[in-house]
Amino acid sequence: MNLSKEAVLDISVGGMTCASCVGRVERALRQVPGVTGAAVNLATESARVAWTGDEMGEAMDARLRRAVRAAGYEPRIAAVGAEPEASPWRGFGPVAAALLLSAPLLAPMLLAPLGMNLTLPPWLQLLLAAPVQFWLGARFYRAGWHALKAHTGNMDLLVALGTSAAFGLSLWLWWRASTGAGAHGSHAAPHLYFEASAVVIALVLLGKWLEARAKRQATSAIRALQQLRPEVAHLVGVRGESDLPLAEVMPGDRLAVRPGERVPADARVLEGESEVDESMLTGEPLPVPRRAGDAVTGGSVNGTGRLVIEVRAVGAESVLSRIIRLVEDAQAAKAPIQRLVDKVSAVFVPAVLLVGLVTLVGWLLAGAGLELALVHAVAVLVIACPCALGLATPVAVIAGTGVAARRGILVKDAQALEVAHRVDTVAFDKTGTLTLGTPELAALLPAGKGDEAALLGVAASLQSGSGHPLARAVLAAAQRRGLHVKSPQDVQSLPGRGVRGIVGGSEWALASLRWCAELGVLVEPQRTPQVEGATLSALLRFEGAGDTRAQLRALLAFTDQPKPHAAEAIAALRARGLRVVMISGDNAAAAHAMAARLGIDAADVHAEVLPADKAAVVGALKSNGNVVAMVGDGVNDAPALAAADVGIAMAHAQGGTDVAMEAAGITLMRGDLALVAEALELSRRTVGKIRQNLFWAFAYNAAGVPLAALGLLSPVVAGAAMALSSVSVMANALLLRRWKPVRPKA
Repeated sequence: MNLSKEAVLDISVGGMTCASCVGRVERALRQVPGVTGAAVNLATESARVAWTGDEMGEAMDARLRRAVRAAGYEPRIAAVGAEPEASPWRGFGPVAAALLLSAPLLAPMLLAPLGMNLTLPPWLQLLLAAPVQFWLGARFYRAGWHALKAHTGNMDLLVALGTSAAFGLSLWLWWRASTGAGAHGSHAAPHLYFEASAVVIALVLLGKWLEARAKRQATSAIRALQQLRPEVAHLVGVRGESDLPLAEVMPGDRLAVRPGERVPADARVLEGESEVDESMLTGEPLPVPRRAGDAVTGGSVNGTGRLVIEVRAVGAESVLSRIIRLVEDAQAAKAPIQRLVDKVSAVFVPAVLLVGLVTLVGWLLAGAGLELALVHAVAVLVIACPCALGLATPVAVIAGTGVAARRGILVKDAQALEVAHRVDTVAFDKTGTLTLGTPELAALLPAGKGDEAALLGVAASLQSGSGHPLARAVLAAAQRRGLHVKSPQDVQSLPGRGVRGIVGGSEWALASLRWCAELGVLVEPQRTPQVEGATLSALLRFEGAGDTRAQLRALLAFTDQPKPHAAEAIAALRARGLRVVMISGDNAAAAHAMAARLGIDAADVHAEVLPADKAAVVGALKSNGNVVAMVGDGVNDAPALAAADVGIAMAHAQGGTDVAMEAAGITLMRGDLALVAEALELSRRTVGKIRQNLFWAFAYNAAGVPLAALGLLSPVVAGAAMALSSVSVMANALLLRRWKPVRPKA
């Protein structure tokens, strides 16, 4: 495929260990001709690259992989989260070997305070430490060498330099003692530092293994979604059912879904009746009924009934694939706060090397021997590894988006997740968002002596080609009365105003009250129970030429019901100190009546707003420095969703799912308004974890480096602290997985 516009490629990168590695891979990728941007994520070990040009995607993919390899890292085939669930002990072998070899070296140091002298002979210490240093620790030398060739530094370089210094110092002290040149004489047993080099490597390997395990737990949301796809489908043909691989299923196929099986693809039910569990996709805990004509989503679990379905979408176009893609995008993206980390990491390792050199020289000038000065310099190099700094932000984003996905909240990018916690104003669309979106025609009031049935037939004919909720209500009312619906001619749909066309040789329009005012048609609805608080439309007939001849022939009143627990959800938002606003294209009376039922202040109701003008209302709400979230169905509200600081789209079975996923930063996979508060709370919790992680990562280095430079930390303690810092950052972020929403009481 020939691409001439910007495209995006994802590459898995192995071998990264710290924030410095991230910057190095990004620089290597950005140097490839045609690349316009690159973002590398340490927690997911992935790179997302944007590029332009006419080059084939496969050729660019190969160039990018070569650039990663030339930078000293390993390009991998597996995508983010694509690997199957692995044993929790995967990769522990090298760690176990390092710990077993290091334990005899560390034991004498731990037992010395108890008066037990179990110091091993130097030759045995060398025998135990050498495999750890040069076999199990070879990865640090390889990665450190690549960093040096690229004129940069990383965690591996610090570990390699620090442990090599300790190992070399031990060899030198042993040689001096064996030749009688040491301070203790030729027969004295010198204090060696083989345990420092071996234990530091063992602890770093243990820390990296714990990090890898935590990363797999953090990305479990993607794996759980990918496992929703069944391997086979049951094709229904003229000769009965036959099994075929899921990859061979095509739109239009008729498939059988047996009780307890997963639905293989997005489809429409043709036969049967059952309940479907969609909890892994929408977060809805209860199964939902499905019968002929209803839509089912691939990956959901069929209940006790057998269904025959017609496939509507497969592969990349399915809802499940789109959900996985959104979660992957959010977890691979960089949060804006990560820019600070990138700036610090760019100079961090060179600064640490300088501090280590200053420590060595400073102790020598202070009169300490080379042995002591070198030990303190090694402690500085080991404790300053910026592992925790690189993991602080991405692992929190991964954990937060994973929890959100399980709740039916899809976060499109990390920026939306980071901004949502600052929202102070939440604006809602009314129809389909705050209400069920299934209005009913409550009354048709003829103007004068018009025939009600005939006028209803005209209105239904005008709406026969529309999918608008009000159109469906009119058509349903006409169907119940058995009226004949004619095919209109020259139909024009005017968003926010209505529809006009020719029915039975005459020109008619079904108009909003706003359009009536523009046409000069006076509408004074009677204060009847059917009209009070209802959504009103006027049936107009144009007599002669020109819009000025429009005549009111009937008034149609529609009623819609608020969503279950909508009032409680809005009360919960207001209890958090948030301002709640309603933006509606409905007439003022209907909008204020619904607002009163939901607990929204009359001053915060914006009625009779055209779809194109909703974005301007959102802009006005933002003008005073407010941070605004817009909640809509993702179809008519797309401009407003884009104009808001955070767009929150509500996907629903009647359509709009695809648009919702593309138009907003956050998509709610079911129409539960309580998810809005959950999304904001998850954002607050995630940003809180990011800030905690960054604080401790910075504070750890700010405190640890001076302590090591002053000789208050040994290399072994420094290595343990460094490994613990990375693990603590991962563990702190993973606490998000335990978060449970507190639902408002009904």
